[in-house]
Amino acid sequence: MNKTSTHLIYILPLLSLVTLCGCKPPKNKFTNPRGYDLEQADKFNMPESLLEISGVALHNGNPDTIYSIQDEDGKLFRQKWDIKKQHNTHFASKGDYEDLAILKDQVLVLKSNGSVYVFPVSESSKEETKAVKEFKKIVPKGEYESLYADPETNQVYILCKACPSDKKAKKVSGYVFDFQFSADSAGNNIQLNPAGEFTVDLNPIKELNPKLKASLNPSALSKNLLTKQWYILSSVNKLLLVADAQWNIKEVHRLNSSTFNQPEGLAFDNQHNMYISNEGDELTNGNILKFKYHPGKDMASETVQ
Repeated sequence: MNKTSTHLIYILPLLSLVTLCGCKPPKNKFTNPRGYDLEQADKFNMPESLLEISGVALHNGNPDTIYSIQDEDGKLFRQKWDIKKQHNTHFASKGDYEDLAILKDQVLVLKSNGSVYVFPVSESSKEETKAVKEFKKIVPKGEYESLYADPETNQVYILCKACPSDKKAKKVSGYVFDFQFSADSAGNNIQLNPAGEFTVDLNPIKELNPKLKASLNPSALSKNLLTKQWYILSSVNKLLLVADAQWNIKEVHRLNSSTFNQPEGLAFDNQHNMYISNEGDELTNGNILKFKYHPGKDMASETVQ
């Protein structure tokens, strides 16, 4: 056999392999909600004190100052965007604090057992506040990480992460409260009055992406006030869901773990930009990722089936 024939024996199979690989480009398993590119983020790395950052919030949607909590200390943190120096206000003893919101100039902080702490946002200028009202046992026994306060309705939403009633059902339960606030001679009068319940049916997750299970452990909840859609984040499942006003899941987006280390917080500013906070670990800083809103732009990529 001559040298040319010998070379062809080795080269032809390689050419065939290259051809086969080239005819079907790999599909992207990570997709984007309409108007956002989850591969293009403005990253704000947190200081060591916020390594375990959980919830994030903005006051009246103002993006100049970021308010946050971490899941061990009863402290509210505030920072200017992209400036690591932070100021914090001690509002409660150590505990597992998971999410926060700001409504009618009041800060609401959710503890994992479902308790909610409320105090004026003006107290964030102090090292410690005593002007705190705690609401205990307002939701059934379970584990909770998701809180949202709607400025348009003055209602507060709490979503289960792991609740006994949801354990065997493919659903997640949520609870709604009317937030009532008034200033009186004795101080601030605040009430969280039960206003209903809701359920998120998880079956559409598998219908929208057969590779996924119809399960969810929500870690954050927010509402896009432009589209009136609900955004539900799950750190355990590495998912971002988009639901309509009636809590019907319409979109399922897998999150890239190289970008989203441990997504725990979710918020939108008054320009509809989206913020997702990630807890850090031994190798990675905690951070907040800002995703700019692009009006009318559909950047969804093809999902692996």
